[in-house]
Amino acid sequence: MEFVKAHGTENDFVVLPDLDDQLDLTVARVQALCDRQRGLGADGVLRVVRSDGKWFMDYRNADGSIAEMCGNGLRVFARYLVDAGHQPQGEFVVGTRAGDKTVVTHPDGSVTNDMGPARVTGTSIAAVDGQGIGGFAVDVGNPHLACVTEEPVENFDLTAPPGFDPVMFPHGVNVEFVNVIGQDALRMRVYERGVGETRSCGTGTVASVASWLAGQGRTTGSATVDVLGGQVHVTIEPTTSTLTGPAVLVARGELDKSWWDALV
Repeated sequence: MEFVKAHGTENDFVVLPDLDDQLDLTVARVQALCDRQRGLGADGVLRVVRSDGKWFMDYRNADGSIAEMCGNGLRVFARYLVDAGHQPQGEFVVGTRAGDKTVVTHPDGSVTNDMGPARVTGTSIAAVDGQGIGGFAVDVGNPHLACVTEEPVENFDLTAPPGFDPVMFPHGVNVEFVNVIGQDALRMRVYERGVGETRSCGTGTVASVASWLAGQGRTTGSATVDVLGGQVHVTIEPTTSTLTGPAVLVARGELDKSWWDALV
């Protein structure tokens, strides 16, 4: 069984090509694949499958839970399709649980995703290090609570999940802490539901820019976002948003069948 290891700004994934839709991707198998001691190690799994005549990104978090969308994963998914010869370089559509997304692959290996609208749905508070930090709830196909703060984000302890309002976020939430570091320039750390702190979160960078703009009373604009794993560029438009950043294919190989079959 073929696998590819890849990352987008060091948000890393195991890519599983499943062109015939035959893999039984159980929670135990996802957890084992993503485990950094007993598996390949990753923040999530991207299963490559065909659905209704188009490519579909079946994304699973490291804990085995199903996620609606993943911006870094979408870039990696698109880069894999081009590298494997399944799509020509340029613009095409990928299906996700958050709807169809247009992607554009570039010769330098970067990818631009149409992320759909970033909808600010309200305000809430994240609890971290014994303090409450206000932010905006943002829907980017999955739920976010993005908190712009003057406290340097590197000071926060994200080894445990930040607290949040379970009534507003009944299915959990990705929490971002954001500093303004320059003209149209942000720095972000993120705690992803079902994973923990990651080196980057694509939808989280979009949510962070949307939250920063909302705090200024703006609904459109763009910014670079520095994350632990690199830098991306986000643009928020009236009806959609785009995310541009790197997508790196690191290695490929085969999973051992006996190891896979022992996981149920």
